[in-house]
Amino acid sequence: MQHRFYTIGYEGSQVEAFAATLRRAGVETLIDVRDVPLSRKPGFSKSALAANLETSGITYVHLKGLGDPKPGREAARAGEYAEFRRIFGRHMKTEFAQRDLAKAAELLRAQPCCLMCFEQDHCNCHRSIVADHLVRQTGLQLYHLSIDSSSRSYAGRPHLPGLSFA
Repeated sequence: MQHRFYTIGYEGSQVEAFAATLRRAGVETLIDVRDVPLSRKPGFSKSALAANLETSGITYVHLKGLGDPKPGREAARAGEYAEFRRIFGRHMKTEFAQRDLAKAAELLRAQPCCLMCFEQDHCNCHRSIVADHLVRQTGLQLYHLSIDSSSRSYAGRPHLPGLSFA
């Protein structure tokens, strides 16, 4: 059983440095939690990213059910974090999201994994909400990676107050 898992955002990075950071952390599976796994940034759309990671020995998995729906993304971009949390919290109660949470938990228990989204700063990114729920579900320790290879550990408390998955 693994004792930890990671999250990472690719904002401001190049795919080579991104993959190197994952390798240094010992990540075997990258779990993409974007609703729409496309990017204007070269190398970070689903197919290109999967191919790049494969050359590094890292498996790519996209779990759409853990992505932030468009209204949630729009609220977050507008700085309306309470609305973002409300929208995403409602989404996380859906059967689709719960099914992908179960898949993510299974992957995390089996091998070193990292949840990925765009935002470099995890504090107002939905991946932190997903990660916090997975900490509660699996008991694993959470680290947030940055491309400069530094990481910070969290005890699993939600980073965005007021959000409940119950």
